[in-house]
Amino acid sequence: MSKEPNLLSGLWPSAPSDTTDWLLELCGDGVAGFMPPALPDAVWVLNAMYEHEQGSAEVSYHEYRQAALADGSVQPATLAGIDLEVGVATGGGLGRAEHPGPGWRRLRWTELAHRTGDPVVPDGRRPSYHCLPSATKEGSWPLGVVPPTEGSLDRETWDRLVAVLTEHSPAGADTPCLAYYNPLMLTDIDFNNLHVQAGRLGDAAILYDNPVADFSPSNLWAQDRSWVLCTDYDLWGTKVAGPPTLVEALLNDPEIEAVRLPREP
Repeated sequence: MSKEPNLLSGLWPSAPSDTTDWLLELCGDGVAGFMPPALPDAVWVLNAMYEHEQGSAEVSYHEYRQAALADGSVQPATLAGIDLEVGVATGGGLGRAEHPGPGWRRLRWTELAHRTGDPVVPDGRRPSYHCLPSATKEGSWPLGVVPPTEGSLDRETWDRLVAVLTEHSPAGADTPCLAYYNPLMLTDIDFNNLHVQAGRLGDAAILYDNPVADFSPSNLWAQDRSWVLCTDYDLWGTKVAGPPTLVEALLNDPEIEAVRLPREP
């Protein structure tokens, strides 16, 4: 048996569901994640995307999928006899993600926005599939791009974000924190007993591989409520609410790509 689950439960034991009560009062419903207001400032950390070193292919994920279905090299996806080959194969994923490996480089949202003429995030929107539409063919990304994952930070951004939070928390790595995983991401869905774990910020990296969910936490916050982050189940980024010094550090960090969205919904 792997020691990883035992190690995680030792470092991040379960916490009472009512530790989220203050977030419910502050943010409203947390089914997809508790989305905080500015506290007093806020910034969005964008999920990473990648481009192949040979550039973006002309063929989209959807075109490639349809060609493979047509020549029989892949079989249609079905569930209980129901054809799942509906809609557009976007190329995007749901849940955890990381660097795809050799031959791929980080593609910044700002670089792609400059290339296409799209805004990084449309006015009045949050980071999601609505962003950078000119980079896709009718919603499907080119094969040479790995688009941002949905509902979770990628591993590299999670690790770096935890490091920045540690640098800007008075107790550093010893900062007591709580992590909430929304019911939609859990292996055993439970809307009545919210899944919360408590631990040290210095041990937060291990949360990325939590066996209860294939996602980074929906919310992570300092016990003193000096900062809180939210990764909504349907979005391509994470909102970090906290002091201006933390926000500025994220905006200026060379590894993290972050934007202010003053007119988000």
